[in-house]
Amino acid sequence: MVFAIVGCAAIAMIVGFLIGQFTHKRTVEAKLTAAHQNANDILTDAQRQAEQQLKEATAKAKKDGNAYRNKVEKGLKKRRDDIQRQEDYLLKREEALDRKDRAFEKRDDNLNRLEERISSEKKALEKKQQDADALIAKRQAEVTKVASLTEAEARDLVLDETKRDLADVRARMIKQNYESAKQTAAQDAKNLIVEALQQSSADIVSETTVSVVALPNDDMKGRIIGREGRNIRTFETVTGVDLIIDDTPNAVVLSGFNPIRREVAKLALEKLIKDGRIHPARIEEMVEKSKKELDQQIQEEGENVIFDLGIHSMNHELVKLVGQLKYKISYGQNVLSRSIQVAKLAGVFAAELGEDVTLAKRAGLLHEIGRATASGTDESYVEAGVDIAKKYGEDPVVIDAIRLENELNEPHTLVSELVDVANRISITRPGAKSDSLESFVHRLEKLENITNRFDEVEKSYAVKAGREIRVIAKPEKISDSQAIVLAIEIKDKIENEMNHPGHVEVKVIREVRSVEYAQ
Repeated sequence: MVFAIVGCAAIAMIVGFLIGQFTHKRTVEAKLTAAHQNANDILTDAQRQAEQQLKEATAKAKKDGNAYRNKVEKGLKKRRDDIQRQEDYLLKREEALDRKDRAFEKRDDNLNRLEERISSEKKALEKKQQDADALIAKRQAEVTKVASLTEAEARDLVLDETKRDLADVRARMIKQNYESAKQTAAQDAKNLIVEALQQSSADIVSETTVSVVALPNDDMKGRIIGREGRNIRTFETVTGVDLIIDDTPNAVVLSGFNPIRREVAKLALEKLIKDGRIHPARIEEMVEKSKKELDQQIQEEGENVIFDLGIHSMNHELVKLVGQLKYKISYGQNVLSRSIQVAKLAGVFAAELGEDVTLAKRAGLLHEIGRATASGTDESYVEAGVDIAKKYGEDPVVIDAIRLENELNEPHTLVSELVDVANRISITRPGAKSDSLESFVHRLEKLENITNRFDEVEKSYAVKAGREIRVIAKPEKISDSQAIVLAIEIKDKIENEMNHPGHVEVKVIREVRSVEYAQ
């Protein structure tokens, strides 16, 4: 009995132990499950908070970037506006000085003419006084003589005086007829010039130093500028033209005194806008392509001009030089446009006078051909034009017409004299002549010529209305430290050889590229 009770108790204890273990296990498993769930919730919440913080940080960075970009663009715009205002102020000041110079010259001329007129009138009065004194003495002598004359001697004396009076009347009539014929000839000459101008009507193209390129939208401005301005810097470096991006809607401005560089830059920028891919390598590729395209356009322009004028058998290279005149400026005019007008005027004059019309047109077209290659003084382009005409076997009449651009030379043929007259008419037409742009261009060309004389310089561009000279150095000839010395030497050379308003910034650029091709 005792054993049975003890056995039951043992069994009860074992069952209780097993039930306790089972209950403890279930409790532990429930706690583990709750712990896992809590850990997952914590991880999910942490991930959600991290994503939210990342979005907020990204939005803040984008906002700060846009604010910085707007700040930079406003600063650039303000700087460009300041530069533009300074440029306008300098141009206005230069124009005012030109007007004052012309006013002083005019006043001096008026004073000289007044002085000459007073001197002439004084001499005339003195001569009249002498003539009056002589006449009085003569009459007194005649009265004394007549008192002792016979009737026949008095008659002869009266006849002699009558002959002298008739001779004076005849001389006055001849003079009146001469003056009338002179006026008629002058009127006929004016009519001939008017008729020639009507038959040779040509537009006078007034050149400026800017070109406008249209954009499809304002978003294109940002792509043209590029990241950190790398695109616009590359474009200005390879073209030598300032690219001005302002608030003008759907347009940018190209500024440069050299028409050929400006045209190349315009063609390249239009290609880049149309292509859409704008980066430094693409910019250089398009600039080179535009230079070749412009050469072809220049050749075609020259061929069209000689065809329109009826001039034939002209050397191929000379035709190209004629086309290059389209991108040359003289007295604020397009040289090719003025040469065409001179050719037409000379042709009309030659037709009226029975001279060779085709030769007159040829001489008129080529009378400033030296401007296609020469720059600087007038003497340089006259000499260059004579050399070109001789090189390509032009007629001596054409060479003589080119020489007449120098006022010290005299005409040797009637055709060359007609070309000179036509050229003077074209230049002196009201509103056709502008010296301020001519002097401005010559000043910038001289600035580039001074810089290009250095052996270490590959090429240079005068930009920002002459306030900056951008120098592309030959990297194989100088080092980075020597580039600083080169900038100083160029600065000293400019100071010694030029008088320039304000400051000229000398910016030397040295760039090294290594190119290899894998095969």
